[in-house]
Amino acid sequence: MSDAFTVLWTQDTCRALRKAGRVGERPPVAYSGFHQSLPTWSGARAGDDVYALHVNRCEVFVVSRMRVLDMERRACCGTAPQEWSDPSFPGHDDWSMLGAGGCGATAVHVDATPVCFGTQIPGELLPVLTWRNGRGKTRNLKYVVDGRLERSVSLQGFYRLTPESADLLAGLVDVPR
Repeated sequence: MSDAFTVLWTQDTCRALRKAGRVGERPPVAYSGFHQSLPTWSGARAGDDVYALHVNRCEVFVVSRMRVLDMERRACCGTAPQEWSDPSFPGHDDWSMLGAGGCGATAVHVDATPVCFGTQIPGELLPVLTWRNGRGKTRNLKYVVDGRLERSVSLQGFYRLTPESADLLAGLVDVPR
């Protein structure tokens, strides 16, 4: 059985995606790391879904759903850097804003939906979304006031969704537009 996770894409990441003209395109790769500069995609395996979320003006959006294919460096990643100044993943330069330069970055190959900034999570769903840790303890999103997310701190990181919450997000992404 596959799991689903969320990862928060920052304002800087989303701004870089827009500036590079990546809206409407499907990212082939995302990045995991062991340093706080990147979320560690711990627990994710091939077949798991990862929902990239973005918070803008207290509203939460699903930017892309990424299905993990593998977490290996492939030929498409390009030559591994020989010097500190070499790019980490020259084969994925078009998507480097997703964390290629992060400390200890590793490539996560994904089958993703196109990058889109129009799929808002309705305010009434925000208090219902639930995540669970490895011991099965659940938690909800903090700082939701009147259907708006006042602070995004409880989204920062890489967190496993409960199956019910994963179904809610899948329903938003799978709606024909």
